[in-house]
Amino acid sequence: MSKKTILLGVTGSIAAFKAADLTSKLVKRGHEVFVIMTHGAQEFITPLTLQTLSRNPVMESVFGEKQGWCPGHIDLADRADLMLIAPATANIIAELACGLASNPITEVALATLAPMLIAPAMNGKMWLHPATRRNVRQLVEDGIKVIDPAEGEMACGEHGPGRLPEPQDIMDQLGDLLK
Repeated sequence: MSKKTILLGVTGSIAAFKAADLTSKLVKRGHEVFVIMTHGAQEFITPLTLQTLSRNPVMESVFGEKQGWCPGHIDLADRADLMLIAPATANIIAELACGLASNPITEVALATLAPMLIAPAMNGKMWLHPATRRNVRQLVEDGIKVIDPAEGEMACGEHGPGRLPEPQDIMDQLGDLLK
């Protein structure tokens, strides 16, 4: 597989720590990785960690962009070969399904024409809620690939669907989209 530019959106889920492993795996495969984080994600993992692993600046806000004339989120959107959001919270899924752009991830997502892969992570009751199911159906209808979450024990102590798939499972799905 040739070198690709992959945008990795990281949202505010306890599973955000897995973004470090995912970033590392992508870089080791020779891809150029640009991480985009919500404020919630930064409560679980630091931008510095993902910047170091990706070897690229991390986008934390579109308001701090000072480089050149082209807005950074548009530049990233145009350069992307693929956009991955992992973990994807119920909130980010709802925002994408409604076409909202209230954070750097959704702003880039609305501006890119690259294929997109979403890897949800949330409490099982949230995953099974009719609103979340409706939003996921909308994303799929919009051409976005959604990986079903894994089943198991979650950080809240409950057992069920909602765990972020393992980074290797996400990598396998990415490989299919990048071919």
